[in-house]
Amino acid sequence: MARTLSRPTSGPHTGTGPLIEVDQVTKTYPVGRGAADFTVLDEVSLTLNEGEVVALLGKSGSGKSTLLRMIAGLIAPTAGEVRCRGERLRGANPAVGMVFQSFALMPWLTVQDNVELGLQARGVPREERRARALEAIDVIGLDGFESAYPRELSGGMRQRVGFARALVLRPDVLLMDEPFSALDVLTAENLRSEVISLWSQPDFPTRTVCIVTHNIEEAVLMADRVVVLGSNPGHIVGEVAVTMPRPRDRRSPAFDETVARLYALLTGDSGTDVAATSAATVRTPTGWPLPDASVGGLAGLVEIVHAHNGQTDLPDLADELSFEVDDLLPLVDAAAMLHLLDVEGAQAFLTADGREWVTGDIDTSKAVFARLALQHAPLVHTVVAALENSEDGALRDDFFLDLLRRGFTDAEARRQLDIAIQWGRYGELFDYDVDSGELVLGELARAASAHLRGTSQ
Repeated sequence: MARTLSRPTSGPHTGTGPLIEVDQVTKTYPVGRGAADFTVLDEVSLTLNEGEVVALLGKSGSGKSTLLRMIAGLIAPTAGEVRCRGERLRGANPAVGMVFQSFALMPWLTVQDNVELGLQARGVPREERRARALEAIDVIGLDGFESAYPRELSGGMRQRVGFARALVLRPDVLLMDEPFSALDVLTAENLRSEVISLWSQPDFPTRTVCIVTHNIEEAVLMADRVVVLGSNPGHIVGEVAVTMPRPRDRRSPAFDETVARLYALLTGDSGTDVAATSAATVRTPTGWPLPDASVGGLAGLVEIVHAHNGQTDLPDLADELSFEVDDLLPLVDAAAMLHLLDVEGAQAFLTADGREWVTGDIDTSKAVFARLALQHAPLVHTVVAALENSEDGALRDDFFLDLLRRGFTDAEARRQLDIAIQWGRYGELFDYDVDSGELVLGELARAASAHLRGTSQ
């Protein structure tokens, strides 16, 4: 990308004032069936200033994409307001261009036609549309592919079209919703570097960039400021300034330190909740959702920590395993929830229960897991309690799904129950018949319940 897009005004990095202000925004969706509304974002405030790249970093369920779409004016907040240059948004934000994860190209249109779509919608004359589209296509590295159709392009090339379509509008704010996550590693790395190279040009038309990501290293590579969101509902946990000059070296101590700080914020969000929740506090399945982690994945993580003499630095561990550091987060959250690991910042320590689980024989391991899941995983506890109170120790999954839909979407309710079923079946707390959809109380449930009642007396 040797060239950049022309703009009749001055460069993007001269101003410092706020372009976008998100003021105490809350977003809820009706769940139906007389249930309480589902809250995606809760009282979020955020400012995007001229001349900065901001990353919104968070786990699934933190409302990152919802927040980005509210900045774009595609979704209206339930409470609070979003302002662009001081004016409250009451519809689509004309100052933004958006790049999506899924490319979102029209398959029946050529590359040039796809790039011209936004200009056509704004009533730009045909000749100007054509000139600006060709310029954007050239800048984004697709010169020669103007007449190609999306099916003829690789994933990286299709995403370049998405960037050209956003940049041709010469937006003040470029919004990117996980734009590299659907690409292979090398293509993503190359395109990410080229976008930052464009941003560094003094006459780049965009004044502010905001990228949604779940990838910690991507956030550190690209952003001047990383805003970390917690989940259920989405809320801002904190933010970290990234002051390293570009291009940034992944191997530098400053890069590692920034990654570790962000990891601590992401894992510390759930850790704060654990510490703040006393034994007397009722943890509900909707307020304390199960992390998306399999028993096998949990066992692998805990076994590795055990092999590291009972403690490990999580970013270093991810690097050893050739994973992104955030790929470990669901497993870490689940291990912390079940008290198999204690997590302090970016450090994980094996607990006594964790050591007993990974070193015991099969029967011992199952009994330990059953006890911990019943004690610390609210949905597993709810399922067992309901089965114990049923006439024959059996209930249909519809019963639990209806309850879960009071706090989750249909898809998330099903996912939560599937995780609980896997955990419960491993611990022999209950079994599940896929054909009938029936959950049946297991052999270890009563023993685990009796143990917990004995320890609480």
